[in-house]
Amino acid sequence: MDVSIEKIKNLRASTGAGMLDCKNALEEADGDIDKAVEILRKKGAIKAAKKAGRVTNEGIVYSYIHHNEKIGVLLLLGCETDFVARTEDFHDLAKKISLQIASMNPKWISREDVPQEIIDKEKEIYLEELKNSNKPENIKEQIVENKLGKFYSENCLLEQEYVFGEGESIKDIIDSMIAKVGENITVDKFARFAIGE
Repeated sequence: MDVSIEKIKNLRASTGAGMLDCKNALEEADGDIDKAVEILRKKGAIKAAKKAGRVTNEGIVYSYIHHNEKIGVLLLLGCETDFVARTEDFHDLAKKISLQIASMNPKWISREDVPQEIIDKEKEIYLEELKNSNKPENIKEQIVENKLGKFYSENCLLEQEYVFGEGESIKDIIDSMIAKVGENITVDKFARFAIGE
């Protein structure tokens, strides 16, 4: 299918992907912009997975103070090169992540950071809730796993739904940036400060 330059430009403007990637995605999607975005997102996730093991020795310490001056965030966002760390896109990503931290108050970066004793305690609570139900054990286990997934999505930064996004997680927006810049990007540390907490 022959795709118009206008569609390619529009897709590029909305995703930040390269022109050729946009053209190929539009061709694969038969000119459907929404499908092309989905294709690019999937390819971005694949690119991000390939780069995940690469070391991030550069980056920035980003600070955010909420307009009411009652919440503040310090974020250490890592990347592979100083060149990427200085870009406006990288700083915008840091701002998005900091706003997320300020708004949603995650406790950990990823599920791998959650201490095992916390996971065990959560499972114990969920099993206690199901103790008197007549459900089979395998169903109870599935319910516990689902509740644990919800726990992670509420408490782990990378799994939280982005507060200003449409169904995207923080990991999704980081993966999109990884696909765009071609480097691994990591949330290395964060601290959230709030008056009265």
